[in-house]
Amino acid sequence: MKGWMGKFRALFILGVLALVLTGCGKENLTAFVPKGYGAESSMKLIILSIVVMTFVFLSVMIIYTIVLFRFREKKGQEDYIPKQVEGNKTLETIWTVIPIILVFVLAIPTVIATFDLADVSGAAEEGAISVDVTGNQYWWHFEYQGEEIQTSQDMYIPVGEKVYLNMISSDVIHSFWVPTIAGKMDVNVENTNQMYIEAYEEGVYWGKCAELCGPSHSLMDFKVVAVSPEEYEQWVADMQSVDPEEEPQDAVAVEGKELFEANNCMTCHAIGSTGSNVAPNLTNFGNRTKVAGFMEMTPENLADWIQDPEKFKPGNNMTGTYPDVSKEDAEKIAEYLMQLKHTEITPDVAGN
Repeated sequence: MKGWMGKFRALFILGVLALVLTGCGKENLTAFVPKGYGAESSMKLIILSIVVMTFVFLSVMIIYTIVLFRFREKKGQEDYIPKQVEGNKTLETIWTVIPIILVFVLAIPTVIATFDLADVSGAAEEGAISVDVTGNQYWWHFEYQGEEIQTSQDMYIPVGEKVYLNMISSDVIHSFWVPTIAGKMDVNVENTNQMYIEAYEEGVYWGKCAELCGPSHSLMDFKVVAVSPEEYEQWVADMQSVDPEEEPQDAVAVEGKELFEANNCMTCHAIGSTGSNVAPNLTNFGNRTKVAGFMEMTPENLADWIQDPEKFKPGNNMTGTYPDVSKEDAEKIAEYLMQLKHTEITPDVAGN
């Protein structure tokens, strides 16, 4: 008995810890604080499911408790057998009809929400914002249709507007998920999946790959930056006027640009529409708050990444595809990249 109580106590403590720890996390990386239409729809379904399951659980426990005490064998009774209800049509009807009703209560709102969130017909309307999203190991590429804008890792959207996404993968299956404003969508190699996202408030919303895609799957982070419509228009204008040939402002960065070109970095990367999209687009790189999607944006971290990306993101395609770079040269290239700021519209660091 003592050993059983010890095991029960341990299970109870673990259960309480699990319940408490589910509340830990970042405000802009949780499905339980919805700030977008898709996330709000999902949250309503979550609440509905919890209410239904709680009702079922309490009903079963109440009936179980009543039966346990009312029909137990009492003192003085021998071979007590409660009255049998086998073949009772009323009871059989009740416990058949109630589950069917509960299934409909769950299924109908779920089906309605599913079709609603899958409706991307608005993408054909004039003025609609459509973004081609490509999942890569282990980064995301965004290309704005009709705007001639390409960027990676940070996707800017206007608040209060639906942004339609056309998603495909360049290598393996990924899953696009921005939990605070939208649900998940698989990103496949052979077909394009579509969805839309909409943010209610300005802010920086973290996104994740929700499909195991390799050794650095957990580091495949990105951001959706929701800004006012006016700021979004300004961002579009700034990004459309990017000049890849623009010279940096100080001598160290000038040397970094020369080293960047000498090491053929543009073979894989691009600035604006100049270069390749084999690797992340570096347009507006200096305004990002993360290196490789997850490291703090500092010259030291960026230089370390340039020297040895495998150390930080195992299995990434940058490893082994370019010549070895000395620490001094890496620092100069980092200085150049840190100055690639093509817009004044920047993410709110406090919202990360």
